[in-house]
Amino acid sequence: MAETPASILLIDDHPLLRQGIKQLIGMEDDMAVIGEASNAADGIKLALETEPDLILMDLNMPEMDGIQALMKLREHNISSRIVMFTVSDQEDDVVAALRAGADGYLLKDMEPEDMIAQLHQAAVGKMVISDRLTTLLAQALRSNKPQQAARPNFDSLTPREKDILKLIAEGLSNKMIGRKLDISDGTVKVHVKHLLKKLNLRSRVEVAVWAVEEGLHKS
Repeated sequence: MAETPASILLIDDHPLLRQGIKQLIGMEDDMAVIGEASNAADGIKLALETEPDLILMDLNMPEMDGIQALMKLREHNISSRIVMFTVSDQEDDVVAALRAGADGYLLKDMEPEDMIAQLHQAAVGKMVISDRLTTLLAQALRSNKPQQAARPNFDSLTPREKDILKLIAEGLSNKMIGRKLDISDGTVKVHVKHLLKKLNLRSRVEVAVWAVEEGLHKS
């Protein structure tokens, strides 16, 4: 367990919901809410000032939605894990969020203990997705794959790229992969960029789903 609690920033336009999440997280020794914002613009400013370990952000907010905010944060190369927290279980929203760089997608109707368990996973660098969305996501990514002629070829990867692919499939972040392989975050990013190009896939989420479908995460 980490010596200092994982810092969490809440971005949601519903004050009662923020209060409820704060109370839940407040009962955990290894997580702490260090800030909150009621809109995306304030949330982005606060996120860049505090660089929390984890940002829990609503999808549907006035003026700027969660996807737009997510893209702006990623443009700033923020190192925080960003998890969308929403009522929407629409395929388009899930895929759009993950393609924009979300590290997870959780539904607001989940049981409190399940949400806390998922936040624990997210805080240590794992990708988190509500259980009922995993099948939907796999189907969506399959239907959006490039032509079969360009089917990913595992053998085209270098040994190091294969190692990284398997760790992506386990849901690890670049930082966690770097620690595991004793290389820098920057080196991991370069390898990820190369393996995405070789496999003709557009995101690490597609890599993870494909690797799990192929059973590569167990090899």
